[in-house]
Amino acid sequence: MDVVPSPPVTLVIFGATGDLTRRLLMPALINLTDQGLVDHGLHILGIGIEPGDGAMLTGRLETFLSTLGAEHAPASNKAWQNLKSRIDYISGDFTKDDIYQDIRRRLDTYSSGNAAFYLAVPPQFFGPIVEKLAEHKLTEEKPDAFRRIAIEKPFGTDLQSAKALNARILACVEENQVYRLDHFLGKETVQNILTARFANMMIEALWNNNYIDHVQITAAELVDVGTRGKFYDATGALRDMVPNHLFQLLAMIAMEPPNGFGAEAIRSEKSKVLSALRIYTPEEAREHAVRGVYSAGSVNGKEVPAYHDTQDVDPNSKTETYVALKLDVDTWRWAGVPFYLRTGKALAARDTEIVVTFRQVPFAQFRETDVTRRLPRNKLIIQVQPNEGLSMEISIKTPGLAVDTVPISLDFRYADKFDISKTTGYESLLYDLFRGDQTLFQRADGIEAGWAAIQPFLDLWAKEDEKPEPYQPGSNGPSCADDLIQRDGRKWHEIGDPA
Repeated sequence: MDVVPSPPVTLVIFGATGDLTRRLLMPALINLTDQGLVDHGLHILGIGIEPGDGAMLTGRLETFLSTLGAEHAPASNKAWQNLKSRIDYISGDFTKDDIYQDIRRRLDTYSSGNAAFYLAVPPQFFGPIVEKLAEHKLTEEKPDAFRRIAIEKPFGTDLQSAKALNARILACVEENQVYRLDHFLGKETVQNILTARFANMMIEALWNNNYIDHVQITAAELVDVGTRGKFYDATGALRDMVPNHLFQLLAMIAMEPPNGFGAEAIRSEKSKVLSALRIYTPEEAREHAVRGVYSAGSVNGKEVPAYHDTQDVDPNSKTETYVALKLDVDTWRWAGVPFYLRTGKALAARDTEIVVTFRQVPFAQFRETDVTRRLPRNKLIIQVQPNEGLSMEISIKTPGLAVDTVPISLDFRYADKFDISKTTGYESLLYDLFRGDQTLFQRADGIEAGWAAIQPFLDLWAKEDEKPEPYQPGSNGPSCADDLIQRDGRKWHEIGDPA
């Protein structure tokens, strides 16, 4: 299928001087320009509180690009040279009217009436910015001109706040104008989950509780909280990762086949999965979740202070830096198949993966052979990051006269076949934003269903005085996480193990 350039559009970035813009958005826009996937009518209008103009913003961006290596050097990067002349900047307060009047004047000078507003700002500004855009009629669409709003996570801090934010935004614009981002969905391996499932009969035929024993979803991070103590202490691992990143992976694994690959068909099936997550009682929530917090130690030779010694963190904080959950999806396909989720900071490796473990084979055929070491279960491992790819673990006969088995791994790595080293994961999200394809973006009902599933854990921990269990930096997490899965006769896939 041919990929055509997106239509001309003005991308208005609130928070244009921030880390997200220079580290992810701008490199992605450069890549899209280099590939001819954005129209020459693309304009970028940065909005920020810092004083300056377009020259200030492009100078900052060039300084950052020069740190990425020779291939990204601004002077020799034709895509950047093409793009930089179409970058402008407005300095002002997001909450004041004059900045929106200035945005309107700037938009009127560009050739296209299309505009996409990207909110790369702290969550407290989401509602006020959308209301100001609507108040100044900047969200009004015409038959030949669209207006769209892209919103970064976190979208709410619990079920009540997520509902309130959705209501506030949807009072100003239509759902089809709102693009709630989860950057995990921009990764090639995540997008490939649907293709791997629905384009391969040998996989989809086994994709149910008759053959699958359990599913593990892991998002492990090497980094500690670092300088983000104030944000993280008010958020924690559960809020930061589970209702967005991990639930999006769960939804793509567990969704039913859509009736087409249109955005609404896929988003409807994903929302159904999240709505089918069992809502636990307080007693069940206590049995199905554990928390941890890292102590002082080292990760990859780097000394890491204890979380409670981190700047801007309350020494008496009950915030978790690690969480593990056991969840149930109450559908016909997944009844009886537990989903184990875990995520944490300062762990043994950077590793985001999905491990689908199949049921044990019968042993009758091997009763005359040496099966003292139990036949390993088949596994499908989807490696999201790093080293994006797929692995299938199967058993084969070892060479020789005796009938004995050994596990092997059938591996595919994207880097072996395709060059994806320069991508940030935002290319497809920005391209789809410009084209109006909402497939990779979250819908209001899906957001709220995700928060509803974790609300029992938030309520439980808010009432308890017990602090999370300490774990050593550079480890796989707290021992309580091992207990959570081992009491079901299972064990975690080793963090950082490619097979």
